[in-house]
Amino acid sequence: MADGDDRQATFGSDGSLETDTTPDATGENDFGEPKEPNETDGGYNRYAVSSLLQKAVRRSDEEVAAWAAWELSRSGYAWNLWDRLTLYIVEDLRAGSEVALTIQRYEELATERWEPAEWKGRLCAIHAALAAARAQSTREGPNADEYFRAVADRRAEARERGEEPAHDFPVGDLEPGGEFDAVFDGHTGEGSRLGRGTEFFKTRGARVGPEGEGEHSARWQRLAMLLDEDHDYTEAELDRAVEPVDPDDPWAEPETIGGDADRADESGEGDTTEGDTPDGDPHGSLSDFSE
Repeated sequence: MADGDDRQATFGSDGSLETDTTPDATGENDFGEPKEPNETDGGYNRYAVSSLLQKAVRRSDEEVAAWAAWELSRSGYAWNLWDRLTLYIVEDLRAGSEVALTIQRYEELATERWEPAEWKGRLCAIHAALAAARAQSTREGPNADEYFRAVADRRAEARERGEEPAHDFPVGDLEPGGEFDAVFDGHTGEGSRLGRGTEFFKTRGARVGPEGEGEHSARWQRLAMLLDEDHDYTEAELDRAVEPVDPDDPWAEPETIGGDADRADESGEGDTTEGDTPDGDPHGSLSDFSE
């Protein structure tokens, strides 16, 4: 796939297609005729086959995707095939799909261990195309990119007119005190100026969800906070640190969490020093520290 981008089609000043057919893609087609530039062995235009491959992946048509990959691979256009498949991962498949690693491995086998146009290389091409076609298809990445770019243009135009934008980014002005106040912890300039230190980060900025922390992670978080010699956390703060966010309102945070009266060192509950937990076990137990 190396140099694949250098072999993409370009257009001359007169609008004609300029191509750079690689040596592997020359020779005769299936009919014994000399192949034209960008012609596959089956007599198809490689750009049409490449586009067919992408649409087949997008529409989850396994047979057509497998054929298109096979045709490109056997015709000397394996570099085009693997370049396109890599693009499809980010353009047409759901984010987080493990198929990205699968396709990468097939490419390595086809291009580094074997010859792409030979039998093993063709099998890798077919498997990679099938994996892509079987993965969950979505245009969420390109759709988000197009939408955000359009909103950016509208926002800029509105500012130039001195108006509020009719369409805005989902975060609005992104300032302290707003919907996303939790992001302004000590890791940001605004949060630092507001004096938001470790306590703010632990009880607001570090929260996860909506699944929440697992048993062990919640226990470790509570223990680490209890053993922090620089901060005394209240029971309410300990609970808040491991509480999952609201799936319907993931950024909601109360103005205050608990009160000074119930701080661990004043209430006597959870009063520990390093190596000493309430039950005498230096490691604590799940029942003591995760609810």
